Amino acid sequence: MTDQPNEQLRPMPDDWRRALAVVAHPDDLEYGCSAAVAAWTDGGREVVYVLATRGEAGIDTIDPATCGPLREREQRASAAVVGVSEVEFLDHRDGVVEYGPALRRDIAAAIRRHRPELVITLNHRDTWGQVAWNTPDHVAVGRAALDAAGDAGNRWIFPELAERGLEPWDGVRWVAVAGSSSPTHAVDATPGMERAVRSLLEHRVYIEALTDQDPEEYCRTFLTAGAQAAAPRFGGRPAVAFEVFSR
Repeated sequence: MTDQPNEQLRPMPDDWRRALAVVAHPDDLEYGCSAAVAAWTDGGREVVYVLATRGEAGIDTIDPATCGPLREREQRASAAVVGVSEVEFLDHRDGVVEYGPALRRDIAAAIRRHRPELVITLNHRDTWGQVAWNTPDHVAVGRAALDAAGDAGNRWIFPELAERGLEPWDGVRWVAVAGSSSPTHAVDATPGMERAVRSLLEHRVYIEALTDQDPEEYCRTFLTAGAQAAAPRFGGRPAVAFEVFSR
């Protein structure tokens, strides 16, 4: 569901070299963004993943102390499938991530460290298309990522970062929000779709706990359905849609 169902989606900006994807949990990027990431890395662009948590509270049948390292391994393997070699974890506590200065500072530090032109995050609004309630972690991290894009360039916000050698970076030109009910731009999903399916499938333990459906069938069905839903607004091409905020 979108707020402007008939408005055509524009191609994503392509005059950038480095992106930073900031989300709450392992698998957040794989549920929809990986086909775009694969296309970007194929084109020689650099994408780094930063996750607020290790997803340790995400599997009911596995104790968090065991689950966190397992999900970290799955995330690193998943990222590698689409050409992402650098994955960082901020070690906020899964399920109770709090929006506020501490989270903004951690994300601003990551932005200063990696100096991206594009920041990618996940839906920061209360609902998914006014149909399903969003989780507090997604809301907190998405909102903090939007704010941290500005914080990273202001030397008087979190001055302790400069003391740690992280000089201000005001080079973020766009923040792209995946899973938005109001998308404005899109990336052709076709070239990266097979790798997107394999990337999501790397979260096998999580998926097997989530559904009794065959894992590969589940991944393929979910991702192709999402990409096809954006196609009518992107010249009939399956797409990964984003709401893009310019800075």
